[in-house]
Amino acid sequence: MTALLYLLGVVVFTVAILASIGLHELGHMIPAKKFGGKVTQYFIGFGPTVWSKQVGETEYGVKAIPLGGYVKIVGMLPPAAVELADRVEVDADGNQVVRVRKSNTGMFTQLISDARAAEWETIRPEDADRLFYTFPWWKKVIVMGGGPTVNLVIAFLIFSAVFATYGNPGDRTAETTIDEVSACVLPGYEDSRVCTDEEVAERPTPAYAAGLKAGDRIVSFNGTEIVSWAQVQRLVKENGTDRAEVVVERDGARLAFDTETAVRPPDRKGQKADEKVGFLGVIPRSHPTTGGILYTVDQMGQMTVEVVKSLATLPAKVWGVAKAIVGVEERDPMGPVSIVGGGRLAGETAAHDEIPVQGKIVSLLMLVAGFNFFIGMFNFVPLLPLDGGHIAGALWEAVRRGWARLRRRPDPGYVDVAKLLPVAYVVGLAILVMGIVLIVGDLVVPVHLES
Repeated sequence: MTALLYLLGVVVFTVAILASIGLHELGHMIPAKKFGGKVTQYFIGFGPTVWSKQVGETEYGVKAIPLGGYVKIVGMLPPAAVELADRVEVDADGNQVVRVRKSNTGMFTQLISDARAAEWETIRPEDADRLFYTFPWWKKVIVMGGGPTVNLVIAFLIFSAVFATYGNPGDRTAETTIDEVSACVLPGYEDSRVCTDEEVAERPTPAYAAGLKAGDRIVSFNGTEIVSWAQVQRLVKENGTDRAEVVVERDGARLAFDTETAVRPPDRKGQKADEKVGFLGVIPRSHPTTGGILYTVDQMGQMTVEVVKSLATLPAKVWGVAKAIVGVEERDPMGPVSIVGGGRLAGETAAHDEIPVQGKIVSLLMLVAGFNFFIGMFNFVPLLPLDGGHIAGALWEAVRRGWARLRRRPDPGYVDVAKLLPVAYVVGLAILVMGIVLIVGDLVVPVHLES
């Protein structure tokens, strides 16, 4: 049964991610066709074609490696302005033929010319008014931004549904009811350790010594009525080491306990205890925070900041995974994972005996939403071959043309993204290498679900 549930979790996650990829590509294709562009291919996956079907001028299909997808929009690369007259010809059948200039002998120049030639070999004279590079800049932004925007919308819909019903598992609201009473005073860096009998006898927490128990609801502290856990924290901290009267509700009856709050233990080794900060020694019950659309927007805003930070350190984190693969260091359980790792986590979640069915569903939904959010944000990075690179090119075109109009200068024309292909090759290679490292890491030293 456990193996079956594990497989079910992997399948559900895989299907959800493939559906997300398909919707991402639709986010490109639909506006491209709406604006009159010619889309010749729509594929989920890479590598050998598993299945395809021609519908009109577009071939729809699935490829063998389900690690992405693409749509082929005709005319992404413009012909070089200085070469246009020499390179674009029409053969006897009326087809355009692109000639590569013999002077293109540099490696990068040759790569650009080859890519441009390959692009224009498929373009026919009747496609002249449908070429992507001739679109107004705002249409280019909509087409290229449509894909990652779909991923962000998917994430938003999942997050908002979960937050409004179950609540946000990563943002818990503390209650005024005690969930756990610490037996002894331990420094923060050892707070997960079990107290020894000697430690309990020598330095019990004020709550333990007074007789407070899990399930007690704190009603008042030193005569002040309690309405929130934040209030409890503030009153305890301000109490220092002075006497405290804690009134709790237990089994329907109110009980008063006299104690003295202790010195708050340090959180790190070498740190001195703050004698002005009181410490009681209780952990509150908590529940996932619920919220509507505005709460979801706020949470996704915070996620955006974290993702941007993560993207900035992604190469270093992937290097850490590489070192973990060869056994140089332990793998960071909070580090990046590939889709393979996500599938393993989904399987472990589905097969976990101690997680209720509702919790499993929520965890899988949050995992899918998290991947969609990261994919969307990652694709907005303004570097080719990512969607953000094309968006940046379109925005630069708008700025350049607008500036020329203001200065009454000649139209500078379209931005030639082909000139940035060397950057695209380098970035693409880096993405490929990082992807391979993460996949190998998820197979050799996988990140596991916390027990």
